[in-house]
Amino acid sequence: MKLTFKKIKENAVIPSAATKTSAGLDLHACISEPITINVGESVTVPCGIAVCPEREDVVMLIFIRSSLGRKHGVTLANSVGVIDSDYRGEILVPIINHGTAPFTLEPNERFAQLVVTPIIFPEICQADELPESERGESGFGSTGRL
Repeated sequence: MKLTFKKIKENAVIPSAATKTSAGLDLHACISEPITINVGESVTVPCGIAVCPEREDVVMLIFIRSSLGRKHGVTLANSVGVIDSDYRGEILVPIINHGTAPFTLEPNERFAQLVVTPIIFPEICQADELPESERGESGFGSTGRL
């Protein structure tokens, strides 16, 4: 499958995988100067690119690079970013600093990853009752420790 990227900004970096079996493509911050994110603050980081997958039955998911989460407490403000296959606008990534110190994001720094995954388009139905299951309505912690 092909992913076609378009540079929206001249200084944008086309995503690439760090190794041939990396699940994610590294996204780079398309910013002209460093951005300092204070503790508890969120910012939206432009990537300067748009994307078009070859197939319609995929979704592109955005995750923070694990090192930023682990070392600095920087995560995505919306947990996981979802890019539908028909979106053609600039990829923008909202991040938040949950760490204990300000974090500075540098221009062109790799900060997030784009993962492509297949999706299923379900037929939506409504019913008055659902079939019984072993679990039933047991929710959080019903299968063990919370």
